[in-house]
Amino acid sequence: MIVLGVDPGTVATGYGVVQRIGSRLICLEAGEVRSSPRLPMPERLLAIHDRIRDLLQRHSPQSVAVETAFISKLKSPQTAIKLGQARGVILLACARAGVPVADVNPVTAKQSVAGYGRADKEQVMFMIQRLLGLTSPPSSEHSADALALALAHLQTSRLTALTATTAGKTTVMRKPA
Repeated sequence: MIVLGVDPGTVATGYGVVQRIGSRLICLEAGEVRSSPRLPMPERLLAIHDRIRDLLQRHSPQSVAVETAFISKLKSPQTAIKLGQARGVILLACARAGVPVADVNPVTAKQSVAGYGRADKEQVMFMIQRLLGLTSPPSSEHSADALALALAHLQTSRLTALTATTAGKTTVMRKPA
């Protein structure tokens, strides 16, 4: 399964493409879309849309994990609006490509990769390097966040796959008591 993780932003949008083959996790690509805050917003949004569209075409992910916005944590209403615009063009690219989108909150992503939902950036980057067998940490915090989103979504989808349907009955795998 291939998942594209996206950490939206209008100045820097992080992305990370992760493939799971059995229990092995492979980073296919990671980086960020950077644009100057001096550029008009339509040009920045077009750059984000075009990169996401390109990633969807080149990697054909089965799903996209996009960071959920926590409005209460944003600095101003303007920041929330800009983040919403970035999310909008990302969701548009996914809808046009017919790829399902999962909203993943940052606490869940950090919990998934570092074991602690309030882990700092360095811990997250270190664990992503370990989990994906990278020779160095991700190149930016934004790409690290995007990889964490993809990994969290892969973990969630793997847990869902542990639910087996047998003869019309659904059995959920549970930990022994």
